[in-house]
Amino acid sequence: MGLFITFEGGEGSGKSTQARLLHKRLERNHVQAILTREPGGTSLGDEIRRLLKKKRESAVAPEAELFLFAASRAQLVADLIRPALDRNAVIICDRFTYSAVVYQGFGRGLDIPSVNTVNRMATGGIEPDLAILMDMPPEQGLGRKPNSNDRFESESLSFHRRVRDGYLEMASAEPNRWLLVDASLTRSQIATIVWDRVSSLLRLPG
Repeated sequence: MGLFITFEGGEGSGKSTQARLLHKRLERNHVQAILTREPGGTSLGDEIRRLLKKKRESAVAPEAELFLFAASRAQLVADLIRPALDRNAVIICDRFTYSAVVYQGFGRGLDIPSVNTVNRMATGGIEPDLAILMDMPPEQGLGRKPNSNDRFESESLSFHRRVRDGYLEMASAEPNRWLLVDASLTRSQIATIVWDRVSSLLRLPG
């Protein structure tokens, strides 16, 4: 069966590590699984990722930022996500539409219904079956990435707190879709929690 999983969370939360671990475990269990990321995952998306991550002397307009993410997302859906789901593969994506809601909506202050409209246009209405939120206080996550040159990691602490609040609000609103994980647990503890949920959805042995 096809399954779309996204890992979400603030900077330094360990979501990329857990996405890779889940992908490897699915492959060991002979499940056709594809690991990708946002922004990126396609040649166009990788170019956009470099544009978005780089620090700049002048500020990037929040609207421009939103549309750049949406362009990368639309290409990823067209080239990878939709075809994979059509052939019943498991897709693991490091960030998806929820990141736009919290970063450009809660973080930058854009109108959230408008952000949702842009997301729907970019994805054709595709939504993850499971969103795994790697949650930790932003102070702790940012502490794992000192002296970063990433534009988002260099944002103010208040920005990152708004991002976390946005994630927690969305997870609370849809508890059946979200898996809230304490990202301060050990890597193996988190991997076990994630596997328990995913293997249940796929009806795999624990």
